[in-house]
Amino acid sequence: MHTGTHPLGPLDFQLVLLRRMADHQPGLVEDARRELGATAAEMREANRRWQSGSHSPAPRATGENRPARTRGAVARYRSVLGPPETSVRRRVGDLECVALAWPVPLWPGLRFEVLTAPGGAVGNEWLVRAPGAPAPELRTVGDLRPWSCTVDEVARAFPTARPMEGTAPTRWRLGLTLPDGKACVAEFTWGLLQRVEFPDTP
Repeated sequence: MHTGTHPLGPLDFQLVLLRRMADHQPGLVEDARRELGATAAEMREANRRWQSGSHSPAPRATGENRPARTRGAVARYRSVLGPPETSVRRRVGDLECVALAWPVPLWPGLRFEVLTAPGGAVGNEWLVRAPGAPAPELRTVGDLRPWSCTVDEVARAFPTARPMEGTAPTRWRLGLTLPDGKACVAEFTWGLLQRVEFPDTP
């Protein structure tokens, strides 16, 4: 793999996704990094370069509680990932938004989606299920396996799901009450499930 001053590309972006997941799932990240043929140093460098080019947050246009990004963020994704595989209009509340999606070879059943509001502000930037790809059946905590499902899928499967404040940018948390009455917190990075914790467990 190339390093240094080469333009960032899809492979580098996958390393960026993995770098953010390493805190919760270092073993899975290590296996995926090797699958990509990249070293740990290359993963760190890709993440550093991505962060150095990040735009400052701007007021969110979608009315949600996560910071929006400027329209330049969309151009950056296009530059790194190429033309989106799909571009779909989607109504979010009173806004007519556009969802752009790119394939992610590490997760063939997923797509990386960027939701843009009118004016070009970027809202959600996360992994979602690819159109036509089978979604997992989520009924018990045993079904909530790392990297098996997205935040949207968990929210739909468990009616008690409630959004909680994330611990860092690109991270989401959902509070759940399971069918057996136990409370837990599902944690996601880039929209992909990383782990489930039981806060009340000694």
